[in-house]
Amino acid sequence: MARAIWKGAISFGLVHIPVALVSATSSQGVDFDWLDKRSMDPVGYKRVNKVTGKEVTKENIVKGVQYQKGQYVLLSEEEIRSAHPKSTQTIDIFSFVDSDKIPLQNIDTPYFLAPDKRGGKVYALLRETLIKTNKVALAHVVLHTRQHLAALMPLESALVLVMLRWPAEVRELDILELGDEVIKPTLVKGELEMAKRLVQDMSADWEPQEYRDSFEDKIMELVEKKAKEGRLEAVETDPGEEQRKSADVIDLTELLKRSLGGKGKAPEKPAGKTAAKPAKTSKSAPAKKATKASRG
Repeated sequence: MARAIWKGAISFGLVHIPVALVSATSSQGVDFDWLDKRSMDPVGYKRVNKVTGKEVTKENIVKGVQYQKGQYVLLSEEEIRSAHPKSTQTIDIFSFVDSDKIPLQNIDTPYFLAPDKRGGKVYALLRETLIKTNKVALAHVVLHTRQHLAALMPLESALVLVMLRWPAEVRELDILELGDEVIKPTLVKGELEMAKRLVQDMSADWEPQEYRDSFEDKIMELVEKKAKEGRLEAVETDPGEEQRKSADVIDLTELLKRSLGGKGKAPEKPAGKTAAKPAKTSKSAPAKKATKASRG
């Protein structure tokens, strides 16, 4: 399996399903780095005072949010850190909605979810339940100190976590100011028939292997050609990796019963046995309206 970028658990009532998050997409394109042609050293960006044009050192930079034109409120690093949501390592499901009710413009980035630590049975149960009910699960999840709204949905034999844009980030269609000729068009029947025939003539199967970025192909052909000619320059890099914690499996049947009948009650410990301690469920606070965030 591809390297997991995050490990945690799906919080489903009192049930926790251990999962590993794997990126469902890869950034292709061509990555052009800036290099100093005299030494082949990487070239970075300077922090420059826009008024004086002089470079500003890191210790003299503070972060501020514009409150009114020309007026800023300054925030310390500690204040900014305290505003970040606490990472709970859970995909906290708070609702189930019909699968066709999520607007297209709210959909952002998809991730694959794989079962982790013997959580396959519970994982399959949630997937099959979503399929049978034609529902998707809405959830909150914190990745890299940022809280996301997400939709958990089945895809063939797997589960996919789709990051959603917050409603405050999505514009309404009325910004297009569409006229009556678009909203209530008067179309000739012959025009519609010809358009339908054109669509039918151009219809084809989805063949992803045939769809390629021609710019990237041409650039990489040129790179390969120059590399084979020995026209290479050495630039040192030092990549790093992070490891994440994961959650444990808990008894499924008992927690499903508790979730349905006595929400919030912990399972009793059976006599003579040591019961697995359930992970705490997290109830995320309602999302506040998005405001402009400073970028550092």
